Amino acid sequence: MNEPRANPRANHRVAYFNGRIVPEREVVVPFRDRGFKYGDAAFDMTRTFHGRPFRLQDHVDRLYRSLRYLRIDPGLSPAEMVAVSEQVLDRNRHFLTPDTDYWLGQRVSRGVDAVGDEGWDHTGPNVIVECVPLPLKARARLFRDGIDIVVPPTRRVAPEALSPRAKTHNYLNLITADMEAKAQDKEAWSVLLDAQGHLAEGIGSNIFIVQGGAVLTPHERWILPGVSRAMVIQLCGELKIACRESDLDLYDAATADEIFMTSTSLCLCPVRSIGGRMLPAPLPGPVTQRLSEAYAHEVGCDFVAQYLRHLA
Repeated sequence: MNEPRANPRANHRVAYFNGRIVPEREVVVPFRDRGFKYGDAAFDMTRTFHGRPFRLQDHVDRLYRSLRYLRIDPGLSPAEMVAVSEQVLDRNRHFLTPDTDYWLGQRVSRGVDAVGDEGWDHTGPNVIVECVPLPLKARARLFRDGIDIVVPPTRRVAPEALSPRAKTHNYLNLITADMEAKAQDKEAWSVLLDAQGHLAEGIGSNIFIVQGGAVLTPHERWILPGVSRAMVIQLCGELKIACRESDLDLYDAATADEIFMTSTSLCLCPVRSIGGRMLPAPLPGPVTQRLSEAYAHEVGCDFVAQYLRHLA
């Protein structure tokens, strides 16, 4: 990596861009970059708790699985990507307050489809590492009121077409479905069905159903298996809560005792309704509450309280 240009205590956020740490405004990707043209890129995002990254190695490992699937070589080893990510976070940590945290993301495109006469110095993979403030205020009400899920008509792309287990820049399938859900309820979160009519996932979020004290979640083959999802499955084992993957349909959702969503930013958030049908349990339900408390203990941060403080 070349000598960084930005001051370690700069008055603006900085990012890593192809070997240098620069002000964010200097991260400019050419218009012929394949990530821009085709979504031919992969990314991953972890979050911080009190300014410390959580399971960064797990997220970087998943990024490199996505890159292998896409056959993109970023020119950095996973260990180097972790080191760069920690450096970028360290350069931006002084902007955080006790009530804020970051997404810490890595993005890698295949690079530029160069004609040959443009004069670009760099046409290989474009590599970016960034810090993005978490939308804590915008999402705070979800921890007070719960998430309202709408299941849109658009189905999740089948793994026979494109594996959902790769976290790529091509989110149009999820975005189109999310727009359909928000046309019904602008505050709703979408959860798509897979090609067989089973519950799959939303944009960057996994769904869990609680029935009779057992926790159920869709099979990994049909979804992007989130790191937060893995965390909940681990916690279920530690708390002796039955947990298994299952083919879940709208009947299962309609008869669930509790439903919750997981994502990197939310961690674990209760669902209030799905398809206009209110869940019977109070918010959060007892199983959701147990898992939420265990999650907060594991990460060393009461993330629910962190969100709720932003309601004021």
